[in-house]
Amino acid sequence: MKKTLMVAALTGVFATAAHAQSSVTLYGLIDAGITYTNNQGGHSAWQETSGTINGSRWGLRGSEDLGGGLKAIFTLENGFSIANGSAAQSSRLFGRQAFVGLASDQYGAVTLGRQYDSVVDYLAPLTATGTQYGGTIAAHPYDNDNLNNSIRFNNTVKYTSVNYAGFKFGGTYSFSNSAEFANNRAYSFGASYNWGPLAAAAGYLQINNTMPAGTFASNIGATGIGSSSSAGAQTGEWTFLAGRQRTFGGGLQYTFGPATAGFVFTQTQLGDTSGGGISGKQSGTGSATAGGIAFLANSARFQNFEGNIRYALTPAISLAGAYTYTRADFGGGVNPNYNTVSLQSDYALSKRTDVYLQGDWQHISSNSANIGAYLNGLSSASTTQNQIAVTAGLRHRF
Repeated sequence: MKKTLMVAALTGVFATAAHAQSSVTLYGLIDAGITYTNNQGGHSAWQETSGTINGSRWGLRGSEDLGGGLKAIFTLENGFSIANGSAAQSSRLFGRQAFVGLASDQYGAVTLGRQYDSVVDYLAPLTATGTQYGGTIAAHPYDNDNLNNSIRFNNTVKYTSVNYAGFKFGGTYSFSNSAEFANNRAYSFGASYNWGPLAAAAGYLQINNTMPAGTFASNIGATGIGSSSSAGAQTGEWTFLAGRQRTFGGGLQYTFGPATAGFVFTQTQLGDTSGGGISGKQSGTGSATAGGIAFLANSARFQNFEGNIRYALTPAISLAGAYTYTRADFGGGVNPNYNTVSLQSDYALSKRTDVYLQGDWQHISSNSANIGAYLNGLSSASTTQNQIAVTAGLRHRF
């Protein structure tokens, strides 16, 4: 009897140890809602929507303990529409993230695959669009700084440091995977610091889609910018048709009691834009072309100034708001200014399920009648200088 009990006890110990050495977790988030928009292509609209705040996704995350503070890690994450079950990110199986790497308790982690850039990793958490308090529809116009990760990067090597008393840093390099080494590549770096109630972050992203000016349309295709194949750091999704994009920014956030307030500045500078423009998917036309919004010179620029605040009214009820002022220069004397407001109330039914009501408004003051307001994630831009969207939604995490 005693031997039987001892064998059972030892079996349990070894099973626990084996479980601790290797683990795989299935996780996900589903965001579904009903959205009313006052003007999409000249008409008001009622729509069932998926991922108005946070993109619906499921994924696998795993690790294996290799000893000495070293472990192997991986993440495979799929994005999809809960409205119709279709895959997102150009119908990729694991379009949100797909990487494998090694992580050290002492030296940090190195991962390889399809990954987020450093602006998303470090700066986005201080914004409304990079969190659950604003999300996709609260992005800066056209998601011009990629804080809502409209673009994820292929062929990426990423380094992420350990936490040094609140300070973290990292960087990425995304290969073109072609003989034209500098064509369709990207790199980024960023850092963050958390000290008590104060948080600060900064990031930089550069995308090179080098090609002769005026030849963008013949190089875009369905597979990416500057490449007729699926090779390249950026394939399937794009925001700007430009030879070069440089985005940088910084932000501060402070928590006092149940409230958190923040300020973020970003700037995106575009070069070699002659013959280029803004993606139709970003401007609301739904087409893989310049979408009717063309750059009128060989450079363009966006500057974003965001203030945001959230308040935990009770442990279950939160209120949040953000205002972004954006100055843009499309060249040729076209200098639109954008005012974007996001307001949200959220009620947690449990730790994993919540309901929300969110309203978003954008006004564009422009000296060009061809540019209408456009809230990120909607199917069409407004035919006027204003666009309003109100969403009642449900989120579940598993």
